[in-house]
Amino acid sequence: MTVQDPGTTQADSELLDLADQELTRDPFTAYARDGEREQMVRGRVPGVDPMWVATRHDEIRTIMSDPHFTIDATTVPGDPVAHRTEQTWQARGMYAEHEKYLRAGIFDSDGPDHRRLRGLVTAAFSPRRVAALRPRIRAIATHLLDRLPDHAEDGVVDLIEHFARPLPITVICELIAVPESDRERWRARSATLTAGVCGDELGDALAGMVKDAHALVELHATQPGDDLISELLAPHHHDRLSIDELVALIVNLVVAGHITTVNLIANSTDALLAHPDQLALLREDPTLMPHAVDELMRYCGPVVRALPRYATCDTTVGSTPVRAGEAVLPIVSAANRDPAAFTDPERLDVTRPRHSREPHLGFGHGVHRCLGAHLAQEEAVVALTELLARVPDLRLAVDRDQLQRGSNPVNWHLTSLPVCLGPRDCAE
Repeated sequence: MTVQDPGTTQADSELLDLADQELTRDPFTAYARDGEREQMVRGRVPGVDPMWVATRHDEIRTIMSDPHFTIDATTVPGDPVAHRTEQTWQARGMYAEHEKYLRAGIFDSDGPDHRRLRGLVTAAFSPRRVAALRPRIRAIATHLLDRLPDHAEDGVVDLIEHFARPLPITVICELIAVPESDRERWRARSATLTAGVCGDELGDALAGMVKDAHALVELHATQPGDDLISELLAPHHHDRLSIDELVALIVNLVVAGHITTVNLIANSTDALLAHPDQLALLREDPTLMPHAVDELMRYCGPVVRALPRYATCDTTVGSTPVRAGEAVLPIVSAANRDPAAFTDPERLDVTRPRHSREPHLGFGHGVHRCLGAHLAQEEAVVALTELLARVPDLRLAVDRDQLQRGSNPVNWHLTSLPVCLGPRDCAE
């Protein structure tokens, strides 16, 4: 049971339409106009109760770290609160029998449950463990780059389909030991879940992924190996993790564990090709790449908005009163271009120093900061370093205004990235 949003009644025509295609096409510019207002604005998605929309860096850091905000609507004291994440998936076509996996997931939990679930897997994504994966990530990247010419048609190859997408899905599937013969199915279903599709197409993709996750649990229970899922099924862990929680974890790891990296690699490549001066700096000094990836995540990161947070008591965000039970939606892409937080935020600068006072929010903030942030950064660093080193004449095969963006308002991403690999490719 849920109740109507407790916020101020407001006509639908006065609410910011969060599904507007202008916001989807260019969230950095479009949301910036709303970010210039003194207070947060109200917005909504079709089929979902209204929410406050936060676009300023300080506001979002507040709601991501303030204990008066929770990511789990069921933990708000008093009357039941409408769970916007569940509403969103329901509106998109999620079948009712799969709602429990949202509630069992690490990303939608808070408090003791979140600490327990996160504690079980944090070590697998620590900087030390990720650094140990670097040789394997590089081997996968170089293998894919060696094969790029084989996929070219008339000198053109889609860098997303043949490089940016298979790299991270291979890494995450190896971490949880998905059989190689099954990986394309996992990749396809994950891509469907994040492509903005609705109806039975989405419902069937999620159902298939849940079924495959159950099968993977059964496989590792009977044939344990040296992988994360087998470790979580070990006797010292099995009583701390239910099957539903493990299935939800697998689905979340596969989807979130690769799609952000796919889009980060593609967006970054596009941005660097559009800024030849920055590209030249990286070619001259590849050691800049870790800093560059941090800047690229700020400048063109794929995460448009984070999960809603719910006020557990009457409070304020900036100058806006927020009542208990109201939801606040963080617009990460707007925060990462906030001039109050970043000097000259519209400029891509791969030498921009990291500074604790100016952290980007592409991986979130606080206790819910992205579990796989170190892995995503490492994959992007290796992918871009190897790409620039091995394909020195890389260029777009089409005019930039011909590139197509996906329709998912949550992820800013290209549907394809056609490129030429050499100076004699794509001859006009």
